[in-house]
Amino acid sequence: MSQAEAATAAVPAPVHRGPRPRTVPGVLALFRSELSITFRRLRTLALLAILAALPVLIGVVVKVETGGSGGGGGPAFIAQVTQNGLFLVFTSLAVTLPVFLPMAVGVVAGDAVAGEAASGTLRYLLVAPAGRTRLLAAKFCAALAFCAAATLTVALAALATGAALFPLGRVTLLSGESVPFGEALLRALLIAGVVALSLAGLAALGLFVSTLTGSGIAAMATTVGLVITVQILDGIPQLHAVQPWLFPHYWLSFADLLRQPMYLDDVLRNLGLQGLYTAVFGAAAWARFTARDIAA
Repeated sequence: MSQAEAATAAVPAPVHRGPRPRTVPGVLALFRSELSITFRRLRTLALLAILAALPVLIGVVVKVETGGSGGGGGPAFIAQVTQNGLFLVFTSLAVTLPVFLPMAVGVVAGDAVAGEAASGTLRYLLVAPAGRTRLLAAKFCAALAFCAAATLTVALAALATGAALFPLGRVTLLSGESVPFGEALLRALLIAGVVALSLAGLAALGLFVSTLTGSGIAAMATTVGLVITVQILDGIPQLHAVQPWLFPHYWLSFADLLRQPMYLDDVLRNLGLQGLYTAVFGAAAWARFTARDIAA
């Protein structure tokens, strides 16, 4: 045997290790990465800043228009805001839920995949060991985290503004009963959780739209446009037969949690409908994303 052959034989054959094990720490690291990317974007911070400013604006307008006295009319809970500052939380959620919150969620969810494709980073993410399914799941979880963050931003800004401008104390519910402030605060936290979950179906819809295009702006505009269109359809009386199947139909049912006892029928219908939208459009997003051309 020649020296060259002996040297070649001495070199060990390469070991094919295969894909990296799918460990729980790896999944958590992927989720933390997506969370960091989502909340470090200037667009996300600007959306949260706008949402935080809206309760302040509402509170100041109510204070100026009523002089801090009782009474008044207008959107839901406005009349109760001057009686107790905690009602500014419910008022702000009622005002922002139909328009501002879903638009913010539509922008974030619509940009989740399409934004990566537009910037050219999607092809590198798809060839990483993370896998397409786990990457899509991480992006959806990040969108849900934004739903929670956006809702809490509105609620906390409204609570701080209400405490600064109006009195706090025992809260008179919509059904007429009076409860301690602590119990009402727990109901406010429950309502914020319901509102955040109410946006889950929209987050899944936005993620699906995001897998259909390589333009982040197109995906965001389409998702926001769908929100506006469905809201219009939900207000047309002639479409009452299909309206219970539209994702925003039960959004304002959280007001039933301000009754004694709490009326849960419409709240549960809302959560069930959001679960249905999440399952349908989540599956559609997965089917599209896993079959997508890796060079797209």
